[in-house]
Amino acid sequence: MTAPADLEVFSNLRREMVFSQLRGRGIRDERVLHQMLRVPRHEFAPEKYRDQSYEDHPLPIGSGQTISQPFMVATMLEALSLAPRDKALEIGTGSGYQTALLAELTAEVISIERHAFLADRARETLLRLGYSNVNVITADGTHGFGAEAPYDAIVVSAAAPEVPYELVSQLAEGGRLIIPVGTGDAQQLELIVKRNGQPHTSFRELCRFVPLVSGNGL
Repeated sequence: MTAPADLEVFSNLRREMVFSQLRGRGIRDERVLHQMLRVPRHEFAPEKYRDQSYEDHPLPIGSGQTISQPFMVATMLEALSLAPRDKALEIGTGSGYQTALLAELTAEVISIERHAFLADRARETLLRLGYSNVNVITADGTHGFGAEAPYDAIVVSAAAPEVPYELVSQLAEGGRLIIPVGTGDAQQLELIVKRNGQPHTSFRELCRFVPLVSGNGL
């Protein structure tokens, strides 16, 4: 439980994050900015890193994973042009922070996490914070989650050497996929939009994410 005094401190830090790190660096989607002002990132951070929750860098969360830096989260969500009626798929639940933002911005979120420890912790945090339109599934998300397809938006929080065909096939017509593509330090965000059944790709920011790894180590 966060003390009232701490809540005020975190609220002020969150406002500064949105003003300087997001709006100040070009994020313009007002829905994304509004929700990043509301959603308490510190609730998803491990206790030892809570005081860094609103700084502009990733935070370790265990199992070799991180919460992405706020600017990168905002960049990916803005690229997806999310609508309140959308159904979203998230590959890599991690802490559940981005999941919460998706839950605020869309009607339904399916989130896949292969690390059971992280999935359980994220599920617990999201439930405690009152998110009822999220289904966190412990599974290998490398090939998406066809059982719930199609999706209006897919966000992948790990880098793949190339865009997985299965993810594109699970997009609805007009659906959008944002994914880091590349290896090592040579990664770039790619936005894929499905039009007339075909993928159309645009290239976005350079980035650095942990690799997308399947449960069998591939």
